[in-house]
Amino acid sequence: MSEPLRIGLLGAARISGASLIGPARATGHRVVAVAARDRSRAEAYAAEHGVERVAGSYTELIADPEVEVVYNPLANGLHGPWNLAALAAGKHVLTEKPSASNAEEAAEVREAAAKAGTVFMEAFHYLFHPVTRRLHEVLASGEIGELRHVEAMVAIQAPPDTDPRWSLPLAGGAVMDLGCYSLHALRMLAPWAGGAPRLVSARGGQRAGAPGVDEWLDAGLAFPGGATGSARCHMAYDRLEMSCRIIGSRGEVLAPNFVLPQRDDRVVVRTGEGERTERLGTRSSYTYQLEAFADRVRGGAPLPLDADDAVTTMTLIDAAYRAAGFEPRPRLS
Repeated sequence: MSEPLRIGLLGAARISGASLIGPARATGHRVVAVAARDRSRAEAYAAEHGVERVAGSYTELIADPEVEVVYNPLANGLHGPWNLAALAAGKHVLTEKPSASNAEEAAEVREAAAKAGTVFMEAFHYLFHPVTRRLHEVLASGEIGELRHVEAMVAIQAPPDTDPRWSLPLAGGAVMDLGCYSLHALRMLAPWAGGAPRLVSARGGQRAGAPGVDEWLDAGLAFPGGATGSARCHMAYDRLEMSCRIIGSRGEVLAPNFVLPQRDDRVVVRTGEGERTERLGTRSSYTYQLEAFADRVRGGAPLPLDADDAVTTMTLIDAAYRAAGFEPRPRLS
């Protein structure tokens, strides 16, 4: 194996246990430092997860010469500012999605990444798992015929009212947290659809008590080749649903949970010949992602995601917000 990555973690977020700490342990990479707004919280987190040391602040962590990769899982409104700071310090960046609060800020992050010459990637981990690769393979094989329609639905039960995902100043909302996956999954079908999809309609509902924050949003898209798409999200649903269904002229292929395939690794193919279920393995999508990111940093291997891709996704998110009667998320003031 090549030399382990030396990763610095911004924040003591619970998600990082699954999204970074576990994968780093599984693949032999080092989490050398963690910083949080509250030092005692960072110290407790480091002790619990085996992080090598605690930095006094986000700024101190980014300046640390031993940290070569910055992982940014902070609240959405903090993605842009700290991605910019990490890139300015010459670090590689793996950021939770979306990369910024809106397309304008995402474009600044892209410029900073180009100037830094380092690896920048938005953590759309689902794309690296065999479940999503298999969806694409089945479509590419012609088994279900030509692409006609795709439906992606990403929904969870409501977080507490105090959760930053309900905060407009912190760039919260269902599309930012969940719908970005639905929209991204549809964008990734462009090779079999005559090109990238365009937004044709969107409607959404506001969260009670959170002006300007979307509780749910449904977006309709159209591909140049004639296929249509539905990208839906809901952040106060009655259950967890993270499905992607691709319908062709001769059949369909379904992933019941494309976002977290480690929970449900099925791919179901239905054609005139019948139905079959394939199981693609419950190894974490985050682990596949970290391997791919490390291969890029260490060996220059290609990645399907970069700062250009992040701007394209953010532009589509902004368009969906506007079409549904919301404003794009504000930058952190």
